Amino acid sequence: MDRKTDGEQVNISILPDNDIEPDMPLWKGFALGVAVAVGVSGSMVVFGRPHATLRPANAPAAVEEAYDAGGADDATQVARWAARSGNAGRRPFIVVDKANARVMAFDAAGQLRASTPALLGAARGDDSVPGIGTKKIADIKPEERITPAGRFVARPGINLDGEDIVWIDYDAAVSMHRVRATKASERRLERLASPTIADNRISWGCINLPAAFYDAQISPMVKASPSVVYVLPETRPLREVFAMGRPAERHAALGASWKSIP
Repeated sequence: MDRKTDGEQVNISILPDNDIEPDMPLWKGFALGVAVAVGVSGSMVVFGRPHATLRPANAPAAVEEAYDAGGADDATQVARWAARSGNAGRRPFIVVDKANARVMAFDAAGQLRASTPALLGAARGDDSVPGIGTKKIADIKPEERITPAGRFVARPGINLDGEDIVWIDYDAAVSMHRVRATKASERRLERLASPTIADNRISWGCINLPAAFYDAQISPMVKASPSVVYVLPETRPLREVFAMGRPAERHAALGASWKSIP
């Protein structure tokens, strides 16, 4: 089967069509949050620009209340919720912060392992245009070059050059891969290295990453097992995209769409 990824046709090695089931009940007494380890062993690796402050796991009660009141930045809120609720299946997971043009890799306990700048879809928006995955590149309008928001289960694929990629939304032909500097005028490497986020919107919808970050964090994680990717919205409310309410409300909202991984 073939799909486009930033102008290239690719084929995919598809894993069984299943999802990651959240844990029930919540991990009682497991005060998690997002821990940032400092030091040589188990240290957090930050590629390029720093992200907004991520709260420590042993945050005091006042900070915990601030989280619940929406006081934390969106990436922190989603990472904390994903780990505490078991929404990521107690597996490592990825958060894509479109507003700050960053990708963050977390371990199964919700600790930030690494962070990097990323190139994203040129168009602002949170929903892919219906049928975008079957369109030819030449037929895709500028306003359709969107990186969709939502919860996705990433799976590995291979492009026609034999390079591995990670599928985020196969139907919409959205993948995560190493940045490709095949068109000099696009200056993709320079955009990744620049100190601003204003020039990080250039792709057709795919998520472009520095090769070192992709090879060290993303590829091994997804090859080891299907991993959840949370792409944060930029035009829709966070809690409209992710069911981050109480356990009963969350599972009612998700309904019967969850499937387990054997």
